[in-house]
Amino acid sequence: MSLITEVIESTKAIIQGMSVTLSYVPKRKQTVQYPEEPVTVQPRYRGQHLLHVDELGREKCVACFLCAAACPSECIYIEAADDPRPAEERIGVDERYAKIYNIDYGRCIFCGYCVEACPKDAITHGYNFELSVYNRADLLKRKDDLLITKQIQSKNYRVAFSDEDVDSEWKEV
Repeated sequence: MSLITEVIESTKAIIQGMSVTLSYVPKRKQTVQYPEEPVTVQPRYRGQHLLHVDELGREKCVACFLCAAACPSECIYIEAADDPRPAEERIGVDERYAKIYNIDYGRCIFCGYCVEACPKDAITHGYNFELSVYNRADLLKRKDDLLITKQIQSKNYRVAFSDEDVDSEWKEV
C-alpha cells in the first residue's frame, strides 16, 4: 500500500513541477541582441564606481577613509595627502585629498556601503558593467580609472524609465 502511495505522490509532484515549467512557455521571451542593442539597466543598478568632482573640476574626495572602513570586502585602498596651496589651485575641494584611490574589483561585492558612508558624495555607483578582463591585475582600478572626468563609459546600456516594466521584481515605491 505504501509503494502505491509513494508512486501517486511522486507523480503528483512531477505534474505540479511540469505545470509550473509549462506555464512559462507561452510568455514573451526577453532576448537582448547584445552588443548590437543596448542593455536596459534599472536606475538602482550598481556598476563601476565613479569618483566625482565639483563644478570647478576639483576632486570631492577628502580622504576621510570612511568608504574603506565601511567596505566589508576591504577592496578600497586610499592614501591621503595634504595640499596647502590656495583653494583655487588645489587638486581637491579641501586641503586633504586622496593621492591614491584604488578599488580591487576582484574583491568588490558591489554592496554600496562605500557610497552610503561617504559624507561628501564623492563616490557613487555608475552604470558601467563591462568589467571583464583577461588578467586579474586589470581588475585593480586606480583613481584615473574611476574619476568621472576620465572614465570611459560604455555605450551599450540605457537606463530604464521609472514607468517602464523591465523586470517583474522592480516596483516603483
